[in-house]
Amino acid sequence: MAFTVKKIAVAVGALALVSCAPAWADRTTDQVAMAASGRFDQLEKVLEEQAAQGPLDTRDRHALCYAYSKTKRYTQLMACLDQLAILLQKGGDKSTRLFALEDATPALGQMRAEALLDLGQYDAAIKIGRANVAWLEEDQSDDLDMVYNSMAAVAIGYALNGEKAKGHEIVERMVKGKGSMFSAYSSAKALAIARACMALGDWQGVLDALNSDKLFAVNIFLDKLFSGSFLTGVNNWVWVELPRAFMLNKALLETGRLDQAKAGFDRVLALPQVKENGEIYWMLLSERARIAEQAGDKAAALAWLKQAIDEVEEQRASINTETSKIGFVGDKQALYARAIALALALKQADTAYELMERGKSRALVDLLAARSGGATLTGRSADSARLLKSYQLAAERAAAQLPVDMARAGNGESRSAARQQVLQLKASDPALASLVSVGALSLADVRRYLRPNEVLVEYYQHGGQLNVVAVSAGEVQSAVIDGANLDRDVRAFRSQIEAQQAGALAAGQALYSKLLAPVGSLIAGRHLVIVPHGALHYLPFAALHDGKEYLPAAHQLRFLPSASVQQYLRPPRPAKMDSMLVFGNPDLGNPQLDLPAAEEEARKISSMLPGSRLLTRAVASESAFKDVAPQFRFLHVAAHGQFRADVPLQSRLALAADKKNDGSLTVAEIYGLQLDADLVTLSACETGLNRAMHGDDLIGMTRGFLYAGSSNIIASLWEVDDEATAELMVTFYEKLRAGEGKAQALQEAQQALWKKFPEPRYWAAFYLTGQGA
Repeated sequence: MAFTVKKIAVAVGALALVSCAPAWADRTTDQVAMAASGRFDQLEKVLEEQAAQGPLDTRDRHALCYAYSKTKRYTQLMACLDQLAILLQKGGDKSTRLFALEDATPALGQMRAEALLDLGQYDAAIKIGRANVAWLEEDQSDDLDMVYNSMAAVAIGYALNGEKAKGHEIVERMVKGKGSMFSAYSSAKALAIARACMALGDWQGVLDALNSDKLFAVNIFLDKLFSGSFLTGVNNWVWVELPRAFMLNKALLETGRLDQAKAGFDRVLALPQVKENGEIYWMLLSERARIAEQAGDKAAALAWLKQAIDEVEEQRASINTETSKIGFVGDKQALYARAIALALALKQADTAYELMERGKSRALVDLLAARSGGATLTGRSADSARLLKSYQLAAERAAAQLPVDMARAGNGESRSAARQQVLQLKASDPALASLVSVGALSLADVRRYLRPNEVLVEYYQHGGQLNVVAVSAGEVQSAVIDGANLDRDVRAFRSQIEAQQAGALAAGQALYSKLLAPVGSLIAGRHLVIVPHGALHYLPFAALHDGKEYLPAAHQLRFLPSASVQQYLRPPRPAKMDSMLVFGNPDLGNPQLDLPAAEEEARKISSMLPGSRLLTRAVASESAFKDVAPQFRFLHVAAHGQFRADVPLQSRLALAADKKNDGSLTVAEIYGLQLDADLVTLSACETGLNRAMHGDDLIGMTRGFLYAGSSNIIASLWEVDDEATAELMVTFYEKLRAGEGKAQALQEAQQALWKKFPEPRYWAAFYLTGQGA
């Protein structure tokens, strides 16, 4: 594949145009000039205006895709690449204006593979990258920069997908491949290998690769970095050279060259313009915190980490824009875990609590954005929908990688605009804003939601680290707990309960000692507001035993997905419980999925309240739920549920289908409902809970109903005996009718049931999420 006009030099995964200008039309000259100077936003604008006038040909479509790939506008890029693929499949002229490629096919594959790496879709990136390498090899391409960058994309994909052996095989092929240290391709080859080594954690390999590029010269690069000679004019330094500076200093740190790494990181962080590349900036701050930790300066390390967290919380959810450039993905949740541990070590329990809440908020934002399964969040009003769209557009503009004026302290206008948009969204619809941006109540504010005899017990799990903070009206206690085997212990405990094994009691006592005894003096004699994390979402806290009695014997329990969610819950209101909407045993079109016991349960419960409406079989439909549920303050759904950890917004209640709806009431749809409910009870909704132990995917369903307008939700962690379920529910609703609060009614219903069914299997699965009053 010959290049008759210009070559592509690949710098940290980004193509930079060089050489002479082509003797083509003005359009060509303008496009090449804009691309060569890094003015990709202008190139986008010109080509988008051109596309509005009529279809783009292959040359212009490729140029537009390339511009999107450089500004990291992924939604537009993927659509553009699809259109480019269609043009290429039609045959005809496949050449490009930029780069003078004879066939745009490998360029298309390269852009798609690198975008997929950034988006965390590693399997897809590997598949596209391998196809690209095969195409180039079959074509016997002499475009070694594209060959090596395609191979790097595959190696990075393998490494980040946990297939490091395959990644190492690709690197070995790259090292042995064409291109000497003094050839025109030496930089492309060296940087491609360095990126792959970064992904594989081969830090010496990173340094060796960079040092092998005699056109790069590490020492000269460092001299320029320290002298500031890069920092002139309007350019793409923060998008091209800064990632390389991170790679170099990260490798120095990991190979024990602490002084060199510290000096390099400090020099880079002293540059105000570095903040423009937020993805690299937070990782620089994180590495600087590591250096402070290694020096024993916990306070400085915490300060660096808090800066990194502030930066992360301003960024688009779930997208790592520099992955394809540096072959490295920083662990954003680890920032919170490290900061929490440092705060607790410094006896700053208030700070630790705040970081726990912010970490959970960021995790939810990432979860809903990254694993939506094509579902989208929408505002519950036209105003909210408009503000949400404006924020999303502003966030995308803020993330665009545009040239930076190095003479200024930063080009922060777009980021400022995004901040203003999220503030408007928070003012208009704070609950919706919490799903797309990070926010947390302060400790003082959370205390305002605690009742006089309540203690908040909040957990944060990351890897083998488990932290707990307990908060009462006047005191805070905290502890660091060994969580190395927590997932295993929770799973074993549940299995023992469900199988009614003799060891269940001892396991419940052991988990009590681990999870609650460290804050035992604060929780003694008080009701508990528990905020689980990770595997603890699947733990039946009611089955924990302090050596004398089960937890509900002495404590009312209510749960929250985060402490901050309380600000969105409707305050308790007096209500006479005289009616309820009850769904039971929807007709799913398959007799094997029928739930006759659930239907009998529904009939019993509805008969308790004369004003109730009972919907079973075909009339227990998704359409009926959407139409009728907003009219009731108490809802009871006895139906199948499916919880999906892979795409939480597609978790669903299985209701009957009709001409209007398919019967799957998904979490995404629940977020769009407007309920006026004091209580939603989900009975028999256990499907999938035994197969996933990550925990926070469970937040999707409960938080969906909270967001939709329900103040409380009762659900079950496993399928419970039909007789026991019916008896507990009848007792629970009797207590509610008598005027008891929901947490108290559930506590007393469980106490009554264990007198007849002592084993926790029959009563410990039920839990209440919400305000509890």
